[in-house]
Amino acid sequence: MTSEPDLGRYTPAQIEEFYASAQWADENFTELLRSRAESNPGKVFVTDGTYALTFDGLYESSQRLALGLYRHGLRPGDRVAVQLPNWAAFVLLAAALARIGVVMVPVMPIYRKDEVSHVVADAGVRMAIAPAEFKGFDYVGMLEEIRRDAPTLQSIVAVRAPRDRKMAYAERGIEVLEDLMVAGVDPEQVDAELGFRAHPDDPFVIVYTSGTTSRPKGCVHTFNTYAAGARALTVAFGHTESDVQFGPSPITHTTGLVTSVLVPLLAGAATHIMAEWSPVRALAEIEQYGCTAAVTATTFLQTLLAAAEERPGADLSSLRVWTCAGSPIPATVVEHAKAALPTASVLSLYGRSENLSTTTCTVADAPERAIKSDGAALPGAEVKIVGDDGLEVPRGTEGDIAYRGPSHMIEYLNRPAETAELFTPQGYSRSGDLGVMDADGYVRVTGRTKDIVIRGGMNISVREVEDKLADHPDLSALAVVGMPDERLGEKVCCYVVAREGHRAPTVEELRGYLVERGVAIQKTPERVVAVEELPMTATGKIQKHLLRRQIAAELNQPTASGAHRP
Repeated sequence: MTSEPDLGRYTPAQIEEFYASAQWADENFTELLRSRAESNPGKVFVTDGTYALTFDGLYESSQRLALGLYRHGLRPGDRVAVQLPNWAAFVLLAAALARIGVVMVPVMPIYRKDEVSHVVADAGVRMAIAPAEFKGFDYVGMLEEIRRDAPTLQSIVAVRAPRDRKMAYAERGIEVLEDLMVAGVDPEQVDAELGFRAHPDDPFVIVYTSGTTSRPKGCVHTFNTYAAGARALTVAFGHTESDVQFGPSPITHTTGLVTSVLVPLLAGAATHIMAEWSPVRALAEIEQYGCTAAVTATTFLQTLLAAAEERPGADLSSLRVWTCAGSPIPATVVEHAKAALPTASVLSLYGRSENLSTTTCTVADAPERAIKSDGAALPGAEVKIVGDDGLEVPRGTEGDIAYRGPSHMIEYLNRPAETAELFTPQGYSRSGDLGVMDADGYVRVTGRTKDIVIRGGMNISVREVEDKLADHPDLSALAVVGMPDERLGEKVCCYVVAREGHRAPTVEELRGYLVERGVAIQKTPERVVAVEELPMTATGKIQKHLLRRQIAAELNQPTASGAHRP
């Protein structure tokens, strides 16, 4: 017997409307996958350059894995962290966990002990699944260290484990993924033993996002809230079963999970995912797999176009749409893309983990929309620009971009007060991002109220980096800000005041200090500026807007690397 799903702030009227309009459906992940396996069994659904899974192969394998995980002790509602690169195994695991009603907690592969420990503790993770090794890093060893201090973490599962390590893993209490798959059973036998159906309004995934606080927050989504966003994007991008999605964006975060898994699954299309970004290799793989669509940070498109210029024989004619998310697209990039990709539309999208896509351009929009805006609200959703009082401001006026619709999360995990603070009196969710809406409802993101840096589409909490540096023995004060970067949009810059008798650390020293404390290298400062004092308000607050303005102006001048004085 199961209880009614808790849908947070969604009202009964909204729920009824979402079902009536087919934005939500009485179909879970497993049932959607099964329908694809029945209608087009032999079609290859996911490739990663090493492995390929057909619809029926994915369904059958995920059922056997689900049974193995169930026999291992997992039960509906348990939470499992999955920290994998863009491998086909991630899609297999997503399907298997969904089958038994386990909530998947995706973790970015770049995260290290500090960040992963927080997710494990905050979500009460029972099992963690990660590569045996990827890009030279020992994920299993890291998880073993975390498990010693994490009372909920019982099991560690290694993916792509070398055969010669299996015995050592077993001695250390480490499972190997393929050994958990039950052999000799068919899906009907699995269904009979499990006897459970996940409701599409039950928690499906918890995605962690950085914001104004030092610790990421877990966004709890149901299958319906995720699928609603994916359904709308399927229409916006004009997807059909003939498409092949190209997915270099991390599949363990919102963009990759929605656009590289759910969108092609809903369309009956295919998806090719890429674990390590290489623009040269991307050229070859887009041609090899006939990729037609992509959703990435702008920097992926920029570097791909640069690589294509150096290789005039590259064939990108299969591409029909490329959507840039994470930061506004420079006009020069759109113009360059039009010349290099004459068969493709370049679109702009603005979203957040709390509600997936907030606004987007569509294939039906005029090409200029991607240059002048970040799109409009998708059908079924509402977007307003609101002031401090939560009320809509006049068109053309800057304010907080707020969303209301079917793809909003249920809650921030364990943070009821912060969840409540999101909403305006009319039930719109404030983003903390600033924007302007034109007369036609198109939004341009202009800034943000949150203290974050967006590096290549990745949100970096300034507070998180500053907290890690607070005890640095050579520093008496510091401030982390974003600095403009032509390729990535922004990078992290750190202003430092050295302690008396100490010298300011160099970029390399500061990055090494943070990496040793478990901070992902992408979050660390790529420029250090030593100053005598930081600009302060009368109340003692650091005037970061002055520092951002200063570093932006300074970058127009030749500068030396490392710590320096302006």
